[in-house]
Amino acid sequence: MTCNSPGPSRRPRLLILTPDFPPAPGGIQQVVHRLAAGMDAFRTLVVALDDRDAAAFDDSSGLAVRRVRAGGRRGRPIAPRAARMAALNAAGAGEALRFRPQLTLSAHVVTSPAATLSRRLLGARTCQYFYAEEIGARGRLAAFAAREADLSIAISAYTAELIAGTGATPRRLQLIPPGVDIPVDATPRRADRPTILTIARLEERYKGHDVMLQALPLVLAKVPDAHWLVIGEGSLRPGLEELARAHGVSHAVSFLGAVSDGQRDEWLRRADLVAMPSRLPGGHLAGEGFGIAYLEAGAFGKPALGGSVGGAREAIVDGETGLLVDPSDPVEVAEATTRLLLDHELASKLGRAGAARARDLAWPAIALRVQAALLELLDSP
Repeated sequence: MTCNSPGPSRRPRLLILTPDFPPAPGGIQQVVHRLAAGMDAFRTLVVALDDRDAAAFDDSSGLAVRRVRAGGRRGRPIAPRAARMAALNAAGAGEALRFRPQLTLSAHVVTSPAATLSRRLLGARTCQYFYAEEIGARGRLAAFAAREADLSIAISAYTAELIAGTGATPRRLQLIPPGVDIPVDATPRRADRPTILTIARLEERYKGHDVMLQALPLVLAKVPDAHWLVIGEGSLRPGLEELARAHGVSHAVSFLGAVSDGQRDEWLRRADLVAMPSRLPGGHLAGEGFGIAYLEAGAFGKPALGGSVGGAREAIVDGETGLLVDPSDPVEVAEATTRLLLDHELASKLGRAGAARARDLAWPAIALRVQAALLELLDSP
C-alpha cells in the first residue's frame, strides 16, 4: 500500500502560540483548535495558557499541547493578564528553541513577540491571525505584529480595514473567514414557544443583549408567547437580569449560562432564529470581527439577525441568510425579530440559504485554505 502524505518526521514543523484554546469557551478558542486539528500537512505543537480541565481535554484531543501555568502552582490566584502574557511569550520562545519550527502561527497579537523572536533566531516563517477587538484594544502591538509577520490572515475585510488603521502595511495579507462545525443532525424540533436564541459570552456590552431587552416588550406586543433564550455566562449577567426585571420581561427571558455543546445544539434545533445585534463599542474599539454564531445559525437552517456594522456584514448576507439592522435601535431590532417569528416562509428561506453557506464555510474547508496559505508561505523565497 502506498501513502502520498509524508510521515510525521518529514512534515514541516508548525508552532502555534495562543492565549485562547479549549476547553475555555469562545470564538478564538474554536478557531485555533479547528486549525490545529484540521491541518494535517504539519507536525504541530500548540503552546497555550493552562485552563481548568485542560489536562483531560488535551489527553483526548490527539494534539500535542504544551500548557503554560502563568499563575504559579495550582490553587494560587491567577496572575495579572500582563504577567500571563509575558509567561506565555517566554514559554513560546523556549519551545521554539526546542521544537525548531519551520513555521510559527501567532493566533493572537499578544503572542507576536515570541513569534517574531522565532523568526529572528531560527528563520521560521511567521503568520499572524487577526480578528478585530484586539486591534482596537492593542493598536501598537497589532501594528508591530502586522509589520513583523511574513503573512497576516484577517477573518474579514472589516478586520483588514482595522489593520490598515494601525498604519502598518502587512508583507502579505489574506482574507480567510472563520469556519463552522456542520452538525450530524440538524433536523429542526418545535419548541413550546416562539424562540429567539442568543449565543455569546456575557462579557462584552457590544454584543447587544441590552438592546434585545429593550426590544423585547415590542416583540411581546405582537408575539405574546415569545421566549428569548440566552446562552453564555459572564460578569454582565446580573445587570442584564435586573434590566429584564426593569422592562417587565423576566417571564419571557431565560439565562441558561454556560451549557454543553450538545445542549447548545439542541437549542439551535429548536429556535426560530439566532439574534445578536452587535454594535461598535466606544473608545475606538472594534466590535464583531465576523461572528461565528451567525454561521452556526445557518448550519442548523435558522435565520440570523445581526447589527449592520463591523464584520457581521460579511457573516450575514442581508436578505439572503438573515437580516441586518441598526443595532442601536430597539424598534428596528424588534420589527426584524417579530418579522422572523411570524413570517415562517421568509424564515425558512433564509435558513435554507444559511445552511448552504455554512456548508461552503465548514471547518475542514477553511482549515485547508489556511494550510494552503501556510505551505505557500513556506515555499516562497
